[in-house]
Amino acid sequence: MKKFALHWQILVALVLAVLYGIYLGEHVNLVAWMGDVFLRALKMIIIPLVLSSIISGVANIGSAENLGRLGIKTILYYISTSTLAILTGLVLVNIFKPGAGADLNLIESVDLGLASDSLGATLIKIIPENIFSAFSENTQMLSVILFSILFGFFITRVPERAGGLLTDFFNAVFEVMMKLTLFIIKFTPFGIFGLVAIKIAEQDNLMALLHGMGLYIMVVLLGLAIHAGVILPLILKFIGRIHPIRHLKAMQTPLITAFSTSSSNATLPLTMEAIEMNAGVSGKISSFTLPLGATINMDGTALYECVAVMFIAQAYGVELSFIQQMIVVITALLASIGAAGIPMAGLVMITIVLTAVGLPLEGVGLILAVDRLLDMFRTSVNVWSDSCGAVVIAKSEGEILKV
Repeated sequence: MKKFALHWQILVALVLAVLYGIYLGEHVNLVAWMGDVFLRALKMIIIPLVLSSIISGVANIGSAENLGRLGIKTILYYISTSTLAILTGLVLVNIFKPGAGADLNLIESVDLGLASDSLGATLIKIIPENIFSAFSENTQMLSVILFSILFGFFITRVPERAGGLLTDFFNAVFEVMMKLTLFIIKFTPFGIFGLVAIKIAEQDNLMALLHGMGLYIMVVLLGLAIHAGVILPLILKFIGRIHPIRHLKAMQTPLITAFSTSSSNATLPLTMEAIEMNAGVSGKISSFTLPLGATINMDGTALYECVAVMFIAQAYGVELSFIQQMIVVITALLASIGAAGIPMAGLVMITIVLTAVGLPLEGVGLILAVDRLLDMFRTSVNVWSDSCGAVVIAKSEGEILKV
């Protein structure tokens, strides 16, 4: 099995899981536990991995000037690509109008199981009242990232003896966390098998659902395909001077895992491993850009939110003006930044965009049935964009990459 590449192991597990879910769906509980154990193991290491990687990365970056330059480049890339994704979705949804004539009887009752805060409250909560509470909840990643950046920066401000001791300590913790991560990654095929098998078994009437929401699904998938297959590769080629196909090959394992788990946070350890080992990005760059990207760079989610809101408006017969559509663009961008890297978080953030343009929140019920399916695709785009950002920024810093 050691000679059998991990991404091929995962693909085989994916195919077997689909077959198991279709033909042995009534016995899915026999394998579902593997997915639960795998996700729990990934979630176990997320906080210590992000904390140690960012503190180590920022402390090693050194001066405030270097940190500021790297931070500006990273955030500029994330905002730019998310905006391009949203505009792509907006153009397509205005061309195809998937909501025109949509069956409002498809509306389901909405129980998201997550609290929806206003955009202002979401941004305020970036500053935690209790950092240890933020550590205990995987949904408060922005708080963890803010604390880690500040802690890492002020390590460079203390006397050399104390600063050196802390830098060495967090470098060592990060190395241990990467070793633990690589150990957990070896079990990815088993986790994927359990996760996908239960998803397939839960789909009772998939074909009827695809027929009823076909045009909406097509517009979302077309938008994601254009962004991931055209826009981001062009950025890689002409801005980063990076070969898109080689980079795609380097990212096979995390992309397949992102598709299967629908969680960019859960995929983060695999993304970091692939970017450093396969693409050749230094730990200094990857440990800063990737944890930040997994939290605020949600290109797929941003595109999806824009298309979903426009679809709901069209279904209710509401004609949004140009100004209102620009509000959708801006709000979708801000809401995607605040979305947690967990399954269905983007669905919760849609309520913020709906409220901004005065659309009924019940409209979320229109897209609820197909959200889980589309979540897999948009998470893959989120992770792909994060990885593209890491290599482009690394190249801009003068690093020699393997891609």
